[in-house]
Amino acid sequence: QVQLVESGGGLVQAGGSLRLSCAVSGRAFSSFAMGWFRQAPGKSREFVVRFSRSAVYTDYAESVKGRFTISRDNVKNMVFLQMNSLKPEDTAVYYCAADSTFRNSRLADDYEYWGQGIQVTVSS
Repeated sequence: QVQLVESGGGLVQAGGSLRLSCAVSGRAFSSFAMGWFRQAPGKSREFVVRFSRSAVYTDYAESVKGRFTISRDNVKNMVFLQMNSLKPEDTAVYYCAADSTFRNSRLADDYEYWGQGIQVTVSS
């Protein structure tokens, strides 16, 4: 059974930083293309960033480009999201997601596995 577990969220002031982690278990890490999404209250789930299967290619939403960085540790089976220069509009529940069919997609529906989500709150 594939499981994704996020950690590292919390409350931070505008301009601050947070690092989210996602631990993947239940299947070989190389089986997935990984991504991060977020959902703010009253809004639909939004693409943030994704890795291709090889992790050579990354794709960032314009709203986070230059501020957020995705990385992975293939030994620990973990994906990370370093978030710098945070803004109040970054406030959301953040989700780690895995796609086993490598659709190279920004669409949430194309990801089969999801973490439980973790709250990130940025105060002004």
